[in-house]
Amino acid sequence: MLRGIATLTLGGLLAACQMVPKATGPATAPPPEKPADGVGPGLPTDTDRHRVALLVPQTGPNADVGMAIANATTMALLDSKTERVRITTYDTALGAAAAARQAVADGNKLILGPLLSEDVAAVAPIAREAKVPVLSFSNDSSVAGNGVFIMGFVPGQSVERVVAYARSKGQQRFGALVPKTVYGDRSAAAFRSAVSAAGGTLVAVETYDRSATALTGAARRLANAGAMDAVLVADSGGNAIRAVPVVKSTGNKQILGTELWNTDAALGSNPAMRGSWFASVSDGLYGQLAAKYRTRYGKAPYRLASLGYDSVLLTVRIARDWKPGTTFPAARLLAEEGFGGIDGIFRFNNRGIAMRALEVSEVGAGGFRVIDPAPTKW
Repeated sequence: MLRGIATLTLGGLLAACQMVPKATGPATAPPPEKPADGVGPGLPTDTDRHRVALLVPQTGPNADVGMAIANATTMALLDSKTERVRITTYDTALGAAAAARQAVADGNKLILGPLLSEDVAAVAPIAREAKVPVLSFSNDSSVAGNGVFIMGFVPGQSVERVVAYARSKGQQRFGALVPKTVYGDRSAAAFRSAVSAAGGTLVAVETYDRSATALTGAARRLANAGAMDAVLVADSGGNAIRAVPVVKSTGNKQILGTELWNTDAALGSNPAMRGSWFASVSDGLYGQLAAKYRTRYGKAPYRLASLGYDSVLLTVRIARDWKPGTTFPAARLLAEEGFGGIDGIFRFNNRGIAMRALEVSEVGAGGFRVIDPAPTKW
């Protein structure tokens, strides 16, 4: 679907997809007060397009992120020039379960979203009962499966990629600094597994509460834990900047990071961070999306907006031979060849988790430099 991805503009991302224009059809009388197809008031009777629900926060503290995702889905529909898919947005901030019930009652056959893992847990049983698959933007692997597919950037994949790369460059002895959070716990588990799989030696893993004092103390303990070639900091760029000088105080080490660093352009301003490596999805096409988004909406998008865009690309691809009004063919989400989009290629495993092709970048004074590109095919 994305052949020639390096030279495509965003408007041509779906050039390889077959688009079927909406049939005009004969004029008909106004629909009855209660449409025969069961679609509730306010939604048009539509037998030519697929009804797809977008569940994101439109109010409340996460409204800006939800709006960025919603805007990106609109851009994807316009760029793909499809007339086979109609997306209706529902506000999860007013209650994710209520939003899901309304989406199902309105006849939607696929749910894009929600964003938060707790909202996915609330939506999943409602969607499952209605045989409506959920394509969530969460990165919480615990909510995946049984009809739920997650597109979020799972931290373990970034950790595995950067550890494997470091090992290939001769790093043997590894340590890690991780926060006492769900993200930190999963990063630590992935780190231990990745070091073992790569044939490395695990020296120490230090954890900390989210405070400057606790972070500095954990960094000092790790620095004195023994000889290490590489240290993973599974936290934001800001916390890495605070910790890395302490970690390096007992000797130089190769610093490793996760996908959280991908949006922190300030990392290179700290000399101790220069030369650090981290793994993330490719930003090449995202830069084009962000530029188009700024032109259209007057501000920069949130990085997660790409998930909304790519979810629409995936839907449009499957819609080529998915008959409107019928159950969404969820088995096609498990296609071995996977899918492509703004964030590169990905495919879902049998647990419903998006496995992504990641690149490794190096932090420099002038920004990030890709030192090991993401694969372009599986």
